Amino acid sequence: MTLENTKAPDFTLLNEKEEQISLSNYRGKKVVLYFYPKDMTPGCTTEACDFRDQHEEFSGLNAVILGVSGDTAAKHTKFIEKYGLPFSLLVDEDHSVAEKYGVWVLKKMYGKEFMGIERSTFLINEEGIVEKEWRKVKVKNHIEEVLSYLREGEKA
Repeated sequence: MTLENTKAPDFTLLNEKEEQISLSNYRGKKVVLYFYPKDMTPGCTTEACDFRDQHEEFSGLNAVILGVSGDTAAKHTKFIEKYGLPFSLLVDEDHSVAEKYGVWVLKKMYGKEFMGIERSTFLINEEGIVEKEWRKVKVKNHIEEVLSYLREGEKA
């Protein structure tokens, strides 16, 4: 499943403050929508902190960062406070948005199979079109890849 060059599936989810956030609210800005498995786990913490550390650069490229996982608003709040994350984390407890984006998948770990979020990032342009997607993301250097793609777009 690829969403590149198609209209991004719209959604409304609660953020860590239990405010409703809709993708359509961000028309006119680029949205870096990243799906991650779980708050406070090593890979997810590294990824969130990498986005945090480059937040100003993303902002300078007219890009908003939104993280999505199945965790509760309370867990998201703890995660944000512990690591000083300057962006919203959205609550997808029923994984309906993860399903729309094709990132709710069968995973295998330690000989067990279970459904979960496959770490993925989507760049949605100012008109709400998925411009680029990164699936099965490896955390190391991922944020640099996204930033360099955004920087290239600025030059075009």
